[in-house]
Amino acid sequence: MEAIVNKVAESGIITLNLEEYLPKDVMVFDLKPFLFMELILKEKDFRAALLAFDWSVYESKNVILTCSADAIIPVWAYMLASSYLQPVAKTLILGEPDQTKTQLLLNAINEINTDDYIDKRVVIKGCGEIPIPESAYAAITFKLRPVVKSLMYGEPCSTVPIYKKKTI
Repeated sequence: MEAIVNKVAESGIITLNLEEYLPKDVMVFDLKPFLFMELILKEKDFRAALLAFDWSVYESKNVILTCSADAIIPVWAYMLASSYLQPVAKTLILGEPDQTKTQLLLNAINEINTDDYIDKRVVIKGCGEIPIPESAYAAITFKLRPVVKSLMYGEPCSTVPIYKKKTI
């Protein structure tokens, strides 16, 4: 009887899962609850509410500063909230939560050390537990193509070829 051989395991293919690069410890700080009737910024009330707030919940977190209300928010209001977040938050980004999380993911992809992938066969994992934005797949392709032997999408047992280095 012949032994069963796992050809995928022996192939030397590296699977890269973009879910591992999703930002961790992300919290949203929304200005909306600090507005009068959640629509109008009254400076005195706004300042008092920020002063009384327990900022420790954002300790060492990546914070997205936003306002989900359809209100006119002066620039200084974002600056004031930022000044309270600065001593406790790990990072602070102003923006819409989904777009900002995507930007954090793209930043993490940009920080990948390509030396680990030189002349390797790499599969970018698809169909994971968490939806990954298309921009991340484009970014990882752009990052790895110059160094890899081949780049594929999917699962090691069923891949879609994306790039293969030409041999001379």
